[in-house]
Amino acid sequence: MKKGRSIVILLFVVLCITGLIYYSSIILNRTQTSLQNVHSAKEDAEESQDGETEENTQKGITLGLDLAGGASITYQIADEDATAEEISDTIYKLQKRVEHYSTEASVYKQGDDRISVEIPGVTDAGVILADLGTPGSLEFTDPDGNVFMTGDDVVDAQAASYKDQTYGNSEYCVELKLSDEAAQTFADMTGDHVGERLSIIYDGETISAPTVQERIGGGSCQITGMESFEAAENLASMIRIGSLSLTLNELESQIVGAQMGSEAIRTALMAAAIGLAFIMLYLIVMYLVSGVAASFALMIYTTLTVACIYLFDITLTLPGIAGIILGIGMAVDANVIIFARIKEELAGGKSVFNAIHDGFQKAMSAILDGNITTLIATFVLMWRGSGTVKGFAYTLMISILVSMFTALFVSRYIMYALYGVGFKSEKFYGRAKERKTLNILKSRVVFYLVSVAVIAAGFVGMGVHSSMGERSFNFSLEFVGGTTTTIEFYDDYTLPEIEEKMYPVVESVTGDNEVYGQQVTGSKSIIFKTRLLNQEERDELINAFSDAGFWFDEETVSSQSVGATVSSEMTRDAIIAVVIAVILMLLYIAFRFADFKFATSAVLALIHDILVVLTCYALLRISVGTTFIAVMLTILGYSINDTIVTFDRIRENLHGKAKVSKDELTEIANKSVTQTISRSINTSVTTFVMVLLLYVLGVASVKDFALPLMVGVISGTYSSICLATPLWFEMKSRIGVKASAKGNGKSSKTAKSKK
Repeated sequence: MKKGRSIVILLFVVLCITGLIYYSSIILNRTQTSLQNVHSAKEDAEESQDGETEENTQKGITLGLDLAGGASITYQIADEDATAEEISDTIYKLQKRVEHYSTEASVYKQGDDRISVEIPGVTDAGVILADLGTPGSLEFTDPDGNVFMTGDDVVDAQAASYKDQTYGNSEYCVELKLSDEAAQTFADMTGDHVGERLSIIYDGETISAPTVQERIGGGSCQITGMESFEAAENLASMIRIGSLSLTLNELESQIVGAQMGSEAIRTALMAAAIGLAFIMLYLIVMYLVSGVAASFALMIYTTLTVACIYLFDITLTLPGIAGIILGIGMAVDANVIIFARIKEELAGGKSVFNAIHDGFQKAMSAILDGNITTLIATFVLMWRGSGTVKGFAYTLMISILVSMFTALFVSRYIMYALYGVGFKSEKFYGRAKERKTLNILKSRVVFYLVSVAVIAAGFVGMGVHSSMGERSFNFSLEFVGGTTTTIEFYDDYTLPEIEEKMYPVVESVTGDNEVYGQQVTGSKSIIFKTRLLNQEERDELINAFSDAGFWFDEETVSSQSVGATVSSEMTRDAIIAVVIAVILMLLYIAFRFADFKFATSAVLALIHDILVVLTCYALLRISVGTTFIAVMLTILGYSINDTIVTFDRIRENLHGKAKVSKDELTEIANKSVTQTISRSINTSVTTFVMVLLLYVLGVASVKDFALPLMVGVISGTYSSICLATPLWFEMKSRIGVKASAKGNGKSSKTAKSKK
């Protein structure tokens, strides 16, 4: 590359970085400002519509309830004798509806006959009240588009399977049960439109258009021809969501403050700034000029990610921050893979320019495979997940795509430009040192035993807590529910003051450090969420506040039992999403590496890491909340990416070797781990430092999130080096070598005859 062109590219990169930093700083400043003004937003909107418009145009990143608060709406269930199943079904349907406003919204039961809805980033609850509680968004229309039935007429919709009478194959369908009033209408319509299509429309979108085979009476029917049971379940779910099971009346609405607030954001930003500075310095020390290029690319990655989250209006929560951290780790990892390759090419005697070119080319497959497997999980979570799981997936998707762009495109041209302006000597890039091959396989039994011991300790811990009458895990209020206590104080208190002065008062009564406080905008009321309290404990809490010198009107105090914000349906969706993601990743790895043994050992290493993190939660009694799901998903992405890099090197070292003996297989496995171990350690160090800074600088809830994440990073690195490759070797040496030899004999004979 010519020097003039190189200078132009570098100037362009500097301008881009400067512009992105400026733009990101504006976004972050707006975010901080909107967070500080959230308490007065509702009053401003009531005083002046122009003021509301100005706020909306100047808003920053949309923050979740845990970071910024939002609208809280409480509904009264109008139906008498509503069953638990009907209430659960209504909560799930409302959860799906409010995701239209934010993927981070939550819906949960309050008391015996109330349902609460919390939507982040909303400063006027009135604009969404009518929509949330209104059934009938599901419509059935004839070929002329006339509505003859709504979702109110559907009593139930379930996926089912049946045997095809002709071929005996399993077929899938959706079974509908209609109300008595709708049964006759449906019979008449189907009788008049035999051979024609009737459309099922949800929120203006046609979700199914089955052909009428015959007149259908009796109030029951089937939608047949579904391609899979999963598709039938999805359609049945959409039909159920289309109509609320119960009639809801608005009881109250209010704007609540954040559970963590500006302090959590401030410490997270500080941790990010310090962490990025450390990472850039570390990369420059380790990789010299290549590290400079990576630092430029990392700055573009960080600022571009902030811009994308803002432009695509992604709601950012603590789990979302996990997605960004994983993205930073993968962005660094991609660069480390490339630069390690460049050093190897230089050590092989190539010129600097050719080493740069070949380094990027040879690193391509590992980077693409690692990122694509994580993206597979991301897309599945976006499809099947709900609530914070879906929000995490959106953030992670953006982070991964931006990291791939910066690593494969931005870093490449910066490297060529730096070479073009004069950094042409090998000393600016470094040469890979010849390392003695580590005999990882020799100690594999020890690694297996260590892993089994750690995981067993977790199960023992769960058993001990269960035998003592406790839960196996320390489930948070988000999973088990609790009690909300609302107190209107005479004085105003900031969130840091609430945490410092009031939390100890609450903890002295509950004996539990899981306490969340939210301010109610436009008043001096504070909502405390704690574990489930009986009446005696509720009275004791009020007396404790009075004894501590806080002034409030005891007549305004109210307490309610609340259900879990993470419903069983949401948990089910998350589990199904993870299972599907793991299966698809397994299939992708098997396809790309042309060997199920790679895929199986990678998934086994992944399961190991998940169990190790579960052990951390069980033994240290870390609160299991929505961040728990984010941690597990982060480890899933991080671990599989780390393992694939090692497997990519094994694949490369196996290339062209048609027949491999067990001794050769041992040498290849150990050599591949040795060649990639520095990359694994460097990536882990940078990712670990980011999470460690979150732990050191973060508020209490952030620490509960960061600690298991650090354990996961360590476990992911350990499993990639010490477990994944040995497991692959076990399967390959017991199955692959013999099969390979048999196949190779055939090939040799054919080759000989041709000769």
